[in-house]
Amino acid sequence: MKNKRIHRKYKDRVFRIIFRDKKELPELYNVVNDSAYTNPDELTITTIEDVVYMGMKNDLSFIIGDVMNLYEHQSSYSPNLPLRGLFYFASLYRERIEDVKQKLYMNVPLHIPFPQYIVFYNGTKQEPERQELKLSDLFVKTGKEVPPALECKAVVLNINFGHNRELMEKCVTLREYSRFVAMIRQQMSGELPFEEAVERAVDTCIRQGILSEILRKNRSEVADNFQTLMDAINKVKPAAVKGQYLKSVTIAPTMGPGVKVNPLKLA
Repeated sequence: MKNKRIHRKYKDRVFRIIFRDKKELPELYNVVNDSAYTNPDELTITTIEDVVYMGMKNDLSFIIGDVMNLYEHQSSYSPNLPLRGLFYFASLYRERIEDVKQKLYMNVPLHIPFPQYIVFYNGTKQEPERQELKLSDLFVKTGKEVPPALECKAVVLNINFGHNRELMEKCVTLREYSRFVAMIRQQMSGELPFEEAVERAVDTCIRQGILSEILRKNRSEVADNFQTLMDAINKVKPAAVKGQYLKSVTIAPTMGPGVKVNPLKLA
């Protein structure tokens, strides 16, 4: 095979490891919304844990100030993000009203939280600092000037190192996460084995105070994610294939370091 792009089917947890902490989430929410929430108790986590819908898993969702926030982390651009968001929100709202679903048939409004969908992008493909994707752009054009019955908008923010500087300056944790991903890319651009490149990036970040507390506390979990990828790659090769199976490998995890890796170093 001349080229084999391997997409991880497991959800890399580094972004979630960082921002699943209720102490970190208000800072991220504030910088996105120009707000000033400081009390973590005002926030309710609504992330759908261990539930995969149509092969997709919810990254992070929470309610604060009557706003239901869906935060996704992506290393690859897709115009279908609004459609995925629609599925996620449907599931979240279904859970939200489960205890009062009988009110759906009453003649009084059933008020639900205001939806907001933010996608944090840090893939290798060049993308704008900020873009808005709409579900309506995916609808088949009928030629009729009638507004669609459904709409879902995804705001995509480029969080690669060096992008959205104002956003990064206001959110230290997000900026350090961006540097961490950039450091992994730098380590993996050489001839180091995959797992060693990650270990070196983690060591360097800890020494330099980049996500140091989080990486120390969750180091084994981060390493386990990368080992899962290694195992998945090694299982790709059919037993009947002889010789070198992969000529070129591009790794594109949700966490972000989508780079070319020497396949001879992956065994």
